[in-house]
Amino acid sequence: MNRNKIYNMKSLYITIIVTLTFVMHIAAQEKVALKDTNTSNVGLKLGYNLAAVSFDEDSETGQRHGFFAGFYGESFLISAVAIQVELMYSQQGYQLKDNGGTFTQKLDYLNLPVSLKIYPANHFYLEAGPQIGLAISHKEEYDSNFGLFDTSRELEPEKFDWGFNFGTGFKTESGISLGVRYHLGMGSIYDEGDPKNRVWQFAVGIDF
Repeated sequence: MNRNKIYNMKSLYITIIVTLTFVMHIAAQEKVALKDTNTSNVGLKLGYNLAAVSFDEDSETGQRHGFFAGFYGESFLISAVAIQVELMYSQQGYQLKDNGGTFTQKLDYLNLPVSLKIYPANHFYLEAGPQIGLAISHKEEYDSNFGLFDTSRELEPEKFDWGFNFGTGFKTESGISLGVRYHLGMGSIYDEGDPKNRVWQFAVGIDF
């Protein structure tokens, strides 16, 4: 393992620890704070992924369908602006098809998104921010006649991924939210070529 990967791994672990500390701090605040949409809060979030990969920046592969789930902490800076930090397990990857069948690359990540959320109107929000991810598992599935490339070679993903998220949603006074988000991956998922993650996420969240 080279020095850059060791440094990146240490940085990710430190970031996760800071995130968990942030979430626990918000949870402690919630015990003494009134529950409304303009206070700090923590919650559970889960949803559906439509994941693909872009190999040339212009086109995308077929989609792998999956889910994501995890926890978030939202802290308001002012009445209409908040920072939200999340820790999410996310099923990603892509599909390729030819006349012989289908190849599915399953890539599972532990993602850490940080979003700036703006509420321009009651309950409606816009969000954007960076995300880093740790690849925690991968699996290749293919039909026996698939022939676009040599399927006997295991495709080992890069351990770390990063990119940006853009989204919008709606949150009720009771703390239930519905949202849609697009992840624009900036890091190559393999050490060969320049494939990048592209993920649509449809989420339901609920404050504790």
